[in-house]
Amino acid sequence: MPIELPRGLPFSVDTWSPNSKRKRHHFLTHAHKDHTSGILTHSCYPIYATHLTKLLVLQNYPQLEGSLFVGIEVGESVVFNDPDGEFKVTAFDANHCPGAVMFLFEGNFGNILHTGDCRLTPEGVRCLPEKYISKKGKEPRCQLDYVFLDCTFGKFTQKLPSKHSAIQQVLNCIWKHPAATVVYLTCDLLGQEDVLAAVSETFGSKIFVDEVANTESFRALTLTVPEILTQDPSSRFHMFDGFPKLYERAAKKIAEAQANLQPEPLIIRPSAQWYACEEGYSETESQRKLRFNEAVRDPNGVWHVCYSMHSSRGELEWALQLLVPKWVVSTTPSCLAMELDYVKKHCSGTKLTLDDRLWKLLDINVEASSETEVTARVLDYPSVVEQPIQISAQSQSSPVKVTSRRLLSLSPPSKRPEVTLFGRARLGIPDSGFPAEEKIESIKDSSQVVAHKMDQDVSFENEVEVKCENILESKLDTELKCENKLDTTKQCGESVKKEVLKFSVRSPIGSSQNFSETLRKLYRSMNVPVPRPLPSLSELMNSKKGTKRRFES
Repeated sequence: MPIELPRGLPFSVDTWSPNSKRKRHHFLTHAHKDHTSGILTHSCYPIYATHLTKLLVLQNYPQLEGSLFVGIEVGESVVFNDPDGEFKVTAFDANHCPGAVMFLFEGNFGNILHTGDCRLTPEGVRCLPEKYISKKGKEPRCQLDYVFLDCTFGKFTQKLPSKHSAIQQVLNCIWKHPAATVVYLTCDLLGQEDVLAAVSETFGSKIFVDEVANTESFRALTLTVPEILTQDPSSRFHMFDGFPKLYERAAKKIAEAQANLQPEPLIIRPSAQWYACEEGYSETESQRKLRFNEAVRDPNGVWHVCYSMHSSRGELEWALQLLVPKWVVSTTPSCLAMELDYVKKHCSGTKLTLDDRLWKLLDINVEASSETEVTARVLDYPSVVEQPIQISAQSQSSPVKVTSRRLLSLSPPSKRPEVTLFGRARLGIPDSGFPAEEKIESIKDSSQVVAHKMDQDVSFENEVEVKCENILESKLDTELKCENKLDTTKQCGESVKKEVLKFSVRSPIGSSQNFSETLRKLYRSMNVPVPRPLPSLSELMNSKKGTKRRFES
């Protein structure tokens, strides 16, 4: 699922939500459904995409108006005269699926590369402007500030074969099984058309795609490779549905062939998912040796070929070494960019100065001296708009004031100062449990932390606190005058107790029992003890009397 971009940016990429709808410009990298989720409800003009992506999206969502889209093709640049400043956008081939592009944004907010979903190759990376590419180990002339990176297979350490190599493995598998009268190709996803086209061209046969059973795939193929399609079921090559229930359908086809005394059909699945799932198992446990140079048959009779539309970890590392960005943001929640070696070496612990462009992206006001620095954590979070932004900052030399519209949380003095740049979820930190609309402010001084909800009447609470302090001072003076009059002192104590209880119902300095469970969780998440209630006046007076008696004796 794509991620929300920082609030300070005037554009969104592949996200369709109430937050992204408020952006002035919208970009769509490709037509896969996980990148168009919510587009019916939250789309608005203009949406910048390639012409092919527009046609594919309109097929999936016929309710949309074609006038919403503005075309931008590979290699084209568009200059936007935005109220926040002019910026330029250039589209580059993403090597993912038909119509897929990466977007390079250049403006006052910095230089941002958003890859969408991609399979990075040396040819594709070198198509980027030369000024952003390092040469012979030297830093590029112009450094990318942020790369929003597709890390789908960021944990996959094996070397993935190229698309061309994987297609050749499919062809070899078919050549090795000449007796198979029917070949089922599980190529129902947008982006696997190249496999079908290569099979059709090599064997001189068209591919049967059932228009009724596979309407969506058939319509997409009519836009991408219409010349290879046929409605004749006698064709040797059939397109086969993938997951879910791939193995159930495969077993059914094999059982039918055996029942009719026919040769076993050849079922080929060109995908990297099977390899990615099996990587965590040893050969003895999985009883399968993962091979990437030829097709592999699993116990269910399905032949797997490692055909990937996403980059492996090695390809990501290579691309980052070539681009040398300042920050890397993973666009895939399940795979953290912070696990990449490049990010650990070049991004973790980087000093973030207060004039950095990041603050503008996060839409956060920062006030501090120019010498103050804040140690920043890795940029690695998907949704900086929908989730609360938590920032903690400390400085030994000068105070730092950081304000946010959602949530401000100051770290305890014992913790190392740090800034979570794009939220908590990507870094594996559990959410604090606050509703999105609940605004909470935490104030820390040298002795205690006072937390209260913003939706309450703050002015009333401040007034109550002042009144309580005045009552404490006045009653202590009364106690000094009445210390030799026990009866009078008792009456004073009772009146004071009644008066304090009158104001302690909503007072932030009263008993900790008055705090809601939400505020208690806030204190615990900050490793700060819940404030202890103040002693009653009568306890203070009695303790003072006890001290005086011991002194006199």
